[in-house]
Amino acid sequence: MTRRAIELLCLVALGAVWGWAIDSPPWTFAGALLGALVWVVLDGLRARRVLGWIARGEASSAPVLSGTWGELVERCRKLIKKLDKKVQNSDARLEDFLAAIQASPNGVVLLDTQARIEWCNLTAAGHLGIDPQRDLHQYVRNMVRAPAFTAYLAAGDFGHEIQLDGPGVRPSQPTKISLQVHPYGKKRKLMISRDVTAVQLADTMRRDFVANVSHEIRTPLTVLSGFVETMQSIPLEEAERTRYLGMMSQQARRMQTLVSDLLTLSRLEGSPAPGLGDWMDGDELLGHALQEANGLSQIIGKPPHDIAAVAGPALLVSGAKTELLSAMSNLLSNAVRYSLGGGVIRAGWLLTADGGAHFFVSDTGPGIAPEHLPRLTERFYRVDRSRSRESGGTGLGLAIVKHVAQRHGGQVEVQSTPGQGSSFMIKLPASRIRHRSPV
Repeated sequence: MTRRAIELLCLVALGAVWGWAIDSPPWTFAGALLGALVWVVLDGLRARRVLGWIARGEASSAPVLSGTWGELVERCRKLIKKLDKKVQNSDARLEDFLAAIQASPNGVVLLDTQARIEWCNLTAAGHLGIDPQRDLHQYVRNMVRAPAFTAYLAAGDFGHEIQLDGPGVRPSQPTKISLQVHPYGKKRKLMISRDVTAVQLADTMRRDFVANVSHEIRTPLTVLSGFVETMQSIPLEEAERTRYLGMMSQQARRMQTLVSDLLTLSRLEGSPAPGLGDWMDGDELLGHALQEANGLSQIIGKPPHDIAAVAGPALLVSGAKTELLSAMSNLLSNAVRYSLGGGVIRAGWLLTADGGAHFFVSDTGPGIAPEHLPRLTERFYRVDRSRSRESGGTGLGLAIVKHVAQRHGGQVEVQSTPGQGSSFMIKLPASRIRHRSPV
């Protein structure tokens, strides 16, 4: 028999005894009924306490009861604690999920059934120019004011993505944002955004690169084919034949140089950066580069250039010898090609305050206008195309220099004043430089 039943019997018996004490049978029955009523009231109060506690849902404030109600309270308390733990775990998983979406390189926007913004990550806010807090519950079509997006949203055909101009840093160079909507749930929508500016830029650069290479190769091929056709169809004097063959050899060397530079760029882009294991004498590298520059000057310089090294610190350089020598030679050969015969060219090493070093080449050439300086290291970019072709340049030399410098943790810097010459520097970090004791 449960405790509640015992309490009921006790109160009924106590009431019956009270009625019997009055010495009247009706009072005995009334006393028993009164005892049962008192039990109902007390049990109801206990039930009210339990229901009130359950409504609050606070496991720590459980009422202290005994018997059946006490056992019920204890079971409910354990169940509430279990549910609280599940809720906490669910909240933690939701926070982790939202944190993962925040870290995504793609923008994510959740839209309700009316296409209003329910939530978005910071990436989407940056892509679309919206505020993650202020613009909540705003219609997305009011936030993204682009006719193409409005038509896309209204059509309801979300099987493809669209591209819009994003809020670029500069109006002249807007970013390109790709958007696609994915329906889910009950008429809700998930909108994904991606910054495709770099992809489009790379595609443009690829097309320009192919066009430039085709143009650079087509020109000497046209010359070669013209001379071959002439020599095959017209009898030539020995002097003319010799002159034509010389021009054909020149165009063939030009194509060979272009292919060699393209292969060099491909190798630089497709191989890992050189380590810090190989150390070379800076003066030895400088001597090799100067020797090549003097040889080139003897061929194209009229009169030859005044090329000399500037005395500098004794140092060792770490990296790939062929790459560093190629970059240094490219800077010197550019100085020779673009300086008038008899011009002064100087090259050498300088130490920096942070322990790094600069390899510099200065010339007394015509100089470069300021608007051209930021683009000098682009492939096939030329300040003067006709003069570059006359000098035998491919337009890839400074691109190679830039790649070599970056692979060695450095950078290229150009200083030039029109009419006063130019100075090119390869800046290398302290990790690539060691001091060498002079012999």
